Amino acid sequence: MNHCDIIVHARHILTQDNERKHIEEASVAIRDGLIVAVDSRKTIARFWQAPLERDLGNSLILPGLINAHTHAAMTFLRGYADDLPLVQWLTEKIFPIEASLTKEIVETASLLGFAEMLRTGTTSCLDMYIFEPSVFKAAEKAGIGLTAGEVVFTFPSAACPSYKEALSVTHDLARTYADSRRLQVVISPHAVYTSTPDILKACLEASDKLHIPIHMHLAESEAETKQCLSQHGLRPIPYCKKLGFMERALSLAHVVDVNNEELTLLNNASDAVVIHNPGSNMKLASGIAPIPAMLSQGMTVALGTDGPASNNQLNMFLEMNRAALLHKVASKASETLPAQKVLDMATLGGARALHRDDIGSLAVGKRADLTALDLTQPNLIPLYDPVSQLVYAAQGSEVILTMVEGEILYDHGLFTRFSYTDLCHEMESIRSHVQKKFS
Repeated sequence: MNHCDIIVHARHILTQDNERKHIEEASVAIRDGLIVAVDSRKTIARFWQAPLERDLGNSLILPGLINAHTHAAMTFLRGYADDLPLVQWLTEKIFPIEASLTKEIVETASLLGFAEMLRTGTTSCLDMYIFEPSVFKAAEKAGIGLTAGEVVFTFPSAACPSYKEALSVTHDLARTYADSRRLQVVISPHAVYTSTPDILKACLEASDKLHIPIHMHLAESEAETKQCLSQHGLRPIPYCKKLGFMERALSLAHVVDVNNEELTLLNNASDAVVIHNPGSNMKLASGIAPIPAMLSQGMTVALGTDGPASNNQLNMFLEMNRAALLHKVASKASETLPAQKVLDMATLGGARALHRDDIGSLAVGKRADLTALDLTQPNLIPLYDPVSQLVYAAQGSEVILTMVEGEILYDHGLFTRFSYTDLCHEMESIRSHVQKKFS
């Protein structure tokens, strides 16, 4: 008999492995934070035993969802400046208020973002913001998986007076978390329109020196393209290729205003992943990214919520639903972007966006990151196809348990590492501060 730390049982398990196995009356065995077996309940019982077992009853276990592009700390701006175009939203509302941010606000607001993610089945995310050391502190407190780096701008931020200081912060983070299994670091230039060629080249040099990927916004809107053409004589993607970006590991958020030639450039890049943000793109009227065309070319696509100031939620179940429906109506073809493709984007695609091979599926040797949904909820009855149910019917509120690296972080309404009540009180103080200073 083999021994492990915990065995979790459920009526259904979706592995998202290479075969996309669906196992009924199933169990997953976990040891030292890794999956050691996932099989039928009878088979696990024959070969494995653990001091702790959790029977989740009529539930569905799946790999933890991966939010591949977000700004978690922007929960403090949720609903603050809605119904504005992207450039006006950033320059007149978001950037001015961010100029007075503190590391304390960022840590608290990030913790709220991570609470929302854990509550709705997300186990890892790719974040970009200022005061990122505080974001890492919040992630450590919540227990969630985090990949992030200090955002790099042309202009000074509240955290860093120049891009050099921002890159120095990222360097320090990379050294601090070099041995972490849950926390990793990336270089984070904000975007072409908030950088100069010298700054972007410095980001490339930092990526080479630290041997870490680059995460940035790219080709988000027509306005960005017009600015790039005016300043550099090239559209954003060819401009980045000229600088040498296509030879790096890249996680590219949005990629909305893009043509066929540019898709070919991305597809030929050494390791580029596009991160689709349908909710944010719709709300800011940025356009519709050509995700079906990308997938048809064999490109890897992940899914993200973007920040809660431009979405206004961090719920990957809602984002999956939006992605599936948006592209059906855009193509006027109901078979466009089927449920399995969307779930792949939210799991396996997300793992690629984080440039990790130990998450995104439930398989032996992978990190034990998983979430479970209560199948007795009215909107999940009856169950014919679990994958379709997740994409078209689930809302995230059905999540009853979320686990990262074998550790239960959310369990039937309770967060195991922090007081949610205290967090709500702290956020109310932040709301009052913002309202008094900027209303």
